[in-house]
Amino acid sequence: MGEVTEKYLKIRERADAACIRAGRVPSEVTVIAVSKTKPDEMVEELAGAGVLDFGENKPQELMRKHDTILPERGLRWHMIGNIQTNKVKMFVGRACLVHSVPDMHVAAAISREAEKRGVKVPVLIEVNVAGEATKHGLAGDDLMTELEELVRGAALLPGIEVDGLMAIAPPVEDPEENRPYFRRLREMRDRLRAMEIPGAPMRELSMGMTGDFEVAIEEGATFIRVGTAIFGERIYA
Repeated sequence: MGEVTEKYLKIRERADAACIRAGRVPSEVTVIAVSKTKPDEMVEELAGAGVLDFGENKPQELMRKHDTILPERGLRWHMIGNIQTNKVKMFVGRACLVHSVPDMHVAAAISREAEKRGVKVPVLIEVNVAGEATKHGLAGDDLMTELEELVRGAALLPGIEVDGLMAIAPPVEDPEENRPYFRRLREMRDRLRAMEIPGAPMRELSMGMTGDFEVAIEEGATFIRVGTAIFGERIYA
């Protein structure tokens, strides 16, 4: 067994334990191996061990890896990064889930490309739950009202299904510091799901990364995005 696979399995074990602590079924939580900046060989090693879900933050990398890394395996590629509207054509029809839709402008661009390709694109609305100036995502004084408006608007667009919410919590020393943010995101998701908005089933919560994913799972995450703890520190040119 390779080193990357061993690290992945340790994350999966910790995720399963967090599920059990929270009274959840481990199969409710998908570990997304965030492979950005990492060589294809690492992805191939994990795919060989049966891992299917990978995350990329650059559309061009998602496109290349989707098209060239073991396409016969049916790997599931998640678009998790900031989205420029002129690049949506690179991931629409390739990404199994778009985690990072911050506004109607981006939602409309995805919708137009989805219509051209005749596909349905599941998306998550990105919420800047801590109100950080350096982060993308919906933020504001009346966040719940704005979020409901965005979910309703995006759900009306052809070729889009709003499946839930996503957030990137602040970097912290103690993961417990992020618990209130994760809890708030879950509460907002639950309120939106209770509204039964057509085209917005609101099943999913994408939250939690290497430093805080166990707390995120305890608060209801259905997707966790883990890169460093699986692949090691990122490599930037």
